[in-house]
Amino acid sequence: MGKPTGFLEYQRLSEAYAPVAERLKTYKEFVLRLTDEQAAVQGARCMDCGIPFCNNGCPVNNIIPDWNDLVFRGQWRQALDTLHSTNNFPEFTGRICPAPCEAACTLNINSDAVGIKSIEHAIIDKAWEEGWVQPRPSATKTGKKVAVVGSGPAGLATAQQLARAGHDVTVFEKSSRIGGLLRYGIPDFKMEKGLIDRRVAQMEAEGVSFRTSVLVGSETVPAGIVNDAKEFVSAEALKKEFDAVVLAAGSEVPRDLPVPGRELAGVHFALEFLIPQNKAVAGDGPNPISAEGKHVVVIGGGDTGSDCVGTSNRHGAVNVTQFELLPMPPEQENKSLTWPYWPVKLRTSSSHEEGCERDFAVATKEFIGDNGKVKALKAVRLEWKDGKMVEVPGSEFEVKADLVLFAMGFTNPLGSLLDAFGVTKDARGNAKATTDGAGCYATSAEKVFAAGDVRRGQSLVVWAIREGRQCAREVDQFLMGSTVLPR
Repeated sequence: MGKPTGFLEYQRLSEAYAPVAERLKTYKEFVLRLTDEQAAVQGARCMDCGIPFCNNGCPVNNIIPDWNDLVFRGQWRQALDTLHSTNNFPEFTGRICPAPCEAACTLNINSDAVGIKSIEHAIIDKAWEEGWVQPRPSATKTGKKVAVVGSGPAGLATAQQLARAGHDVTVFEKSSRIGGLLRYGIPDFKMEKGLIDRRVAQMEAEGVSFRTSVLVGSETVPAGIVNDAKEFVSAEALKKEFDAVVLAAGSEVPRDLPVPGRELAGVHFALEFLIPQNKAVAGDGPNPISAEGKHVVVIGGGDTGSDCVGTSNRHGAVNVTQFELLPMPPEQENKSLTWPYWPVKLRTSSSHEEGCERDFAVATKEFIGDNGKVKALKAVRLEWKDGKMVEVPGSEFEVKADLVLFAMGFTNPLGSLLDAFGVTKDARGNAKATTDGAGCYATSAEKVFAAGDVRRGQSLVVWAIREGRQCAREVDQFLMGSTVLPR
């Protein structure tokens, strides 16, 4: 490394946030990027550790020590090339990835990990500002046509890689805009949508075609899934027109909570609240669900729950309570036991810091209504004994609630989509396909592949990009008999 003693000389510097009172007034991003000088110092903290566990901690296998060193040396353009060699969309991951690479950082064993995510963020934002990110169209065309169903990170990564291999790629999206949950599931204050728009423009210049408001495979979708489709395309028509089809539609079916009072007005799936809000920010009309002046309860302690907290506070909620089924994790992990793996520990997001009361080991038993509208919920405290959830006798309590949001994750992709293509499902209802060996990412249906959450279940943006890239390689191999795309 350029500064072998940097980890001894410099402390970790995390990205700063705009003040809470200021950022609650807007839906714009509020994370303050490191300056070039700050990023160089943080890059100097990367150790000459011999075995960079961060590479394997990162699902896309980013070559982290290399671009850390290049940033330290001021070689930003080379750092961008190294970053792009494994990751199509570092501006997405540099904002919303939870950074498992940092958990795997060797320095993290007994000190603060290298700020890998903040350096990645600095590299790609500087690259866009300098005009270094340009279209890379293929010099030759193969004449092969590929359809990609779904425009989230997996679908976009697949499409970009295949277009750069010379194939004619069309992306189908049932929403009115491209981006999947990047566009509609993640609030603008975490990732502004202009970031997606400029990548779409780059991909269009590379030859990718996008068709929005098109529903593929099945003409209906279940409750809880937003559908903007104005056009329907059958699975048979898609397979007839294209030489290969990639299903990258994500895991969209939300987990429900069928307790008494579920039917009351004011009880919603998280995305029924978050998607219209993102549309409102984009100028597509007001959000029909408002948290203004309400007592909000968010059920589910993950990232989606955090997004509901941040959005509710921006609406002007009276208060926000977040329930989690599991016990409160420790504030600090035992690194000697968990490193280099992703540890279970208490994580406080920027949204939590804006105002939220969190309660752990709580189960919701009933929603209480007044004139058909939710007004409170009954809950009970839990104990975990021998790995089983047990209610604590006499621990029942009520919480005032004018708006309840389910953020308990997603169970599986649309079964009707997989059925339409004749794709075999695994035990969890996902598309069944392997990730290694000959024919990986291929489903049981002829010339139909699957990548991302539709195959693996709900996961991280980095896993979606990884699977999209790897799937593109397998599709190229299938179409051409060989491939030069990286795995």
